[in-house]
Amino acid sequence: MTLVLVALAGGAGCVVRFLAEYLVRSHNPTLRPWATVAANAVGCGIAGWVAYRLIGTADAHLRSVIVTGFCGGLTTFSSALAIPALLQRQHHWGFSLSLVLTTPLLCGALFVLGMSLAH
Repeated sequence: MTLVLVALAGGAGCVVRFLAEYLVRSHNPTLRPWATVAANAVGCGIAGWVAYRLIGTADAHLRSVIVTGFCGGLTTFSSALAIPALLQRQHHWGFSLSLVLTTPLLCGALFVLGMSLAH
């Protein structure tokens, strides 16, 4: 049953990320991946909160559904690396480099923030 719930939650996370991308690009048509960065950061924040809040409890299945499923579907490491590579090919060197350097820092900071809020 946990496998089914993880799959459904992962699908929901993917849909949330897609809708965020769609809404951002419909209001701000740009190659800048604002929604991808936001989805990665928010997903890491949720994962940090859940990981701390549900650690050592009997809710290991719920933690798997939320962290592995929803947050796994919401966040995207492949796009976090593919988009800077595409921007670099279009000679947007500075923005590409800033994404590669700042996205992991932002995501790590939000994970820690999520843990702090759960504490």
